[in-house]
Amino acid sequence: MLFDRELDVKGLNCPLPILRTKKALSEMSSGQVLRVLATDPGAVKDFHAFAKQTGNQLLSDGEADQAFEFYFKRK
Repeated sequence: MLFDRELDVKGLNCPLPILRTKKALSEMSSGQVLRVLATDPGAVKDFHAFAKQTGNQLLSDGEADQAFEFYFKRK
């Protein structure tokens, strides 16, 4: 999937992955895509809730190279 910016939060635990993702998205333009790489096991649940609460669209999530991979589209 194509993306405009990548954020690596591997090794960080809650709430840091969410906080850094929120900051990165706030610096992006509407419609741009952010790829997030995380290793926190709670990230899957947390990022789904984050998308619902903020209105930023979670385009996909999965695993890649021993990390969780998320794609967010800025609202």
